[in-house]
Formats: sequence, structure tokens, C-alpha cells
Amino acid sequence: MLRAAACAVAGAALWRPQPARAEVIDLNDAINQAGRQRMLSQRMAKAWLALAQGVEAANARQVLDRSVALFERQLGDLRAYAPNAELRTTYAQLEAAWAGYRAALLAPPAPAAAPALLQADARVLALAHQGTVQYESAQARPVGHLVNLAGRQRMLSQRMAKFYLAAALPEGGATAQAEIAQARGEFLQAMQTLRGAPQATQRIQDELQIADGQWVFFEAALRRIQPGGTPGAKPLSDVFVASENLLSVMDRVTGLYAALKA
Repeated sequence: MLRAAACAVAGAALWRPQPARAEVIDLNDAINQAGRQRMLSQRMAKAWLALAQGVEAANARQVLDRSVALFERQLGDLRAYAPNAELRTTYAQLEAAWAGYRAALLAPPAPAAAPALLQADARVLALAHQGTVQYESAQARPVGHLVNLAGRQRMLSQRMAKFYLAAALPEGGATAQAEIAQARGEFLQAMQTLRGAPQATQRIQDELQIADGQWVFFEAALRRIQPGGTPGAKPLSDVFVASENLLSVMDRVTGLYAALKA
């Protein structure tokens, strides 16, 4: 059912970025790309955890390889575009943190290495978020916040999926469930804000309605985790696919907000 809905709505099982540009074009675009770095930090961990457990192996390998390449390209673009010293410092720190995370991601995936990988991904996520907020401050217009907020939804979709996969590892269940619950609440609250924003065009509203439909499938997959237990292979696969579908829609929403000039 998840795959059929994905084909009908998103047209592909894996999210793919828009055609690559050589540089950041404006501050809205910078917020979009900076926020995408947050998402990629979680998406790469999700893919790595899937590979470590033999879940969606071909898709997970493709997701990991493409995400690593995109993260590196955007990191260089965002650091080059940085309009102030504060942002340049953040992206220098992010580049250093990325080196360690990248090495962990490219090592052979194994459950025993998951705790160290998740620590590295948390550091990269924190710095990528810091850079996004700083770019939003540099933009200093209401639409910048909406680009940031919509972009953060992409990250939350991948974060929930990552922790669902982490729950299948020894001693990962309790922490994972708490993280999923927090991210779920933040996601739903942000959807209300995005729907109610005066800047939301009809096209944005239409995409948000599609996102609501994808959320139904994603949340149904997430709820198959059992307190005190671990999910089987089928639920893990369903969450992986559903998170990709939701990501695809929210990336379009973020791009539409980024294209607004008001």
C-alpha cells in the first residue's frame, strides 16, 4: 500500500534533489540548502542503519551515496556564500564535524558501530541547524522563517525514520520512542503553522494537502513499533519508504516558499 501510494503521489520511491546549481542564488535559497543539510544528516544515518540491518539494501545504498555527495557539494556552496564572519565560523566547524561523520558513514555498516555514528550525526545536525538559523537571521524577513520551518519538516521526517530503525538495535527502543514522539509533535505543530501562513499560495496549500496524505501512511508505519520490543523487517522497510515519500513532498513545499520574494 505504501509503495502504491508513493507511485501515485510522488512518482518515485526515493527522494531526489532538484537539478544541481553551481552556487547559492539568494538568501532564501541559502536557507533552503542549509536546512537541507540538516535533513541529510538524518537521512544518511537512516540509510546507514538500514544497511547495517539489511533493510532496503539497494535503496539504502543509493540514498547514502547520493546524500553524501549532495551534502559535500552544498557544504562548499554555503560556506562560499556566507555573508558574515559568524556564518563562516559555523561552516568551518561543520566542515570539521563532517569529516568525522563522513568517515563513520563510509565504514562498513555494523550495528556495533551505531552509537558512535549517532553521536557524530548529532553534532553535524546541531551545526547544520545553527547555520540555517544564522542564514534566516541574515535574511530577516518573515518568508525566511517559513523556508526554515518547511525545511525542518524534511529533517523531522528523516529523524523519525532514523530512530525507528535505531529501535531495532539492542537497547535502542526506549530512547528511540521518546525521540519519535517529540519529532511527531513538532512536525504536526509546524504543519499547522505552514497551512495558516498568509504567504501560503494555493499551490503551497495543495502540496501541504498531499503531505497530509503522505503523513497518514508514514504515521501508520511508525505506530507499528511496540513498547519494549523491536520492529520486524517489513515495518522497517515500510518506514524507510514512507519517509522518502514524505520527504519528497516537503522538499517541494520548501522550494515553493524559497521562491517567494515577499
